[in-house]
Amino acid sequence: MNPSAPPRAEAAPKRILSTFDAVMIITGLVIGAGIFRLPSLVAGNSSSEPVFYGVWIVGGVISLIGALCYAELATAYPNAGGDYYFLQRAFGRGLSFLFAWARIAVITTGSMAVLAYTFGDYASNLVRLGNHSSTLWGVLAVVALTTVNLAGIRETKRTQNVLTVLEVAGLVAVVVTGILLIIPAPAPAATAVANAEPRPWMAAAPTALLFVLFTFGGWNEGAYISAELKQRRSMVAALAISLAGVTFLYLLVNFAYVRSLGLEGVAKSQTVAADVLKLRFGDAGAKIISFIIAVSALTSINATIIVGARSNYALGRDWSIFRWLGHWHATSDAPRNALVVQALVALALIVAGAFAAKIETMVDYTMPVFWFFFMLVGIGLFVLRRKEPATPRPFKVPLYPVTPLIFVATCAYLLYRSLAYVTTGAFVGVAVLGVGVLLLGAGLASQKGRA
Repeated sequence: MNPSAPPRAEAAPKRILSTFDAVMIITGLVIGAGIFRLPSLVAGNSSSEPVFYGVWIVGGVISLIGALCYAELATAYPNAGGDYYFLQRAFGRGLSFLFAWARIAVITTGSMAVLAYTFGDYASNLVRLGNHSSTLWGVLAVVALTTVNLAGIRETKRTQNVLTVLEVAGLVAVVVTGILLIIPAPAPAATAVANAEPRPWMAAAPTALLFVLFTFGGWNEGAYISAELKQRRSMVAALAISLAGVTFLYLLVNFAYVRSLGLEGVAKSQTVAADVLKLRFGDAGAKIISFIIAVSALTSINATIIVGARSNYALGRDWSIFRWLGHWHATSDAPRNALVVQALVALALIVAGAFAAKIETMVDYTMPVFWFFFMLVGIGLFVLRRKEPATPRPFKVPLYPVTPLIFVATCAYLLYRSLAYVTTGAFVGVAVLGVGVLLLGAGLASQKGRA
């Protein structure tokens, strides 16, 4: 089978998504439960408020630089395979299979499981479903949203648009509460500041940036809907609008956190958004934030289902061992088999309780793999410019080669930092498990790649 051949006519995705639809999907992918938890870890690794806000701005800029690189690839090579397809064209079948395997076995389905547990935890604060309420709510969320996706892309995009609007409205509510309705936290006493031991911000800031970029993560998943956009160049606007909006919103949210609790208070809080709302609304604040986070988790679950199924479909389209994943249902315009398999794997992880303990576990598990393949996609842009110079490129990354070089160098450095972070202490087992999954995928590629 020729990996570069276009999809079969009966299996081709249709171009029915608008720029607005893409913005809603990408925004839903980026904004998740992380903005309600990870700012505490960022604050704990920030020596001052300027550093704290600075790493969020840097995270937005780095994400935008990466998005410009992805915009060139997605407009030149629109394909449901997204990153998988870019890697395939640049480096061949073996490496792209390894990436797709990591997504289907761990990254996408693991993310769905974590998000499902997050939804379950907060939905249970509103309505309990017995002794295993979180698990039951998580299962219901995955089953319900997968069913919507099976119905078709039109139903899926409407659901995503509504959920994303509700999600952004919830974050705006946190911002309004923290900025306008709460008396600012008192500044630290001058003597305490004078006597405090200064933190080495240059050593801690890169760790803070890791968590910031994880909170920004997901915008690259927009590449998986590139084949379904009405206009190729819509991807450029969708990525730029989404990231600009998310960066601005994240800065406002974090300003509200710090204004209400102080930087040290944010660093010490395990439920920073809930703590902010409790200051104004008391116990009712817990209910409000539970609803906001539950909606955010649902939004991210649905967006992850959309893009995850498309990468699995692309894998089945190109590899005969997974051919049953490569069917595109003409009536619903959805990869139904890929959706069902993805849901079953995610449900198995939910029932098994995988990744249920901490959001940090998911960060630790995915960071090295994520930055490794992210770096390769950036390198792939250079490779494809050289290998396929005649390919039409409706959008070219500005300031080439400087912009993609910055992206690749940033990914390489953060790969190094993430490896250093997860291979110390209690995180060694998590890192080894992630490597083990990749090695299993490599074995499948070598044994079954010619099937």
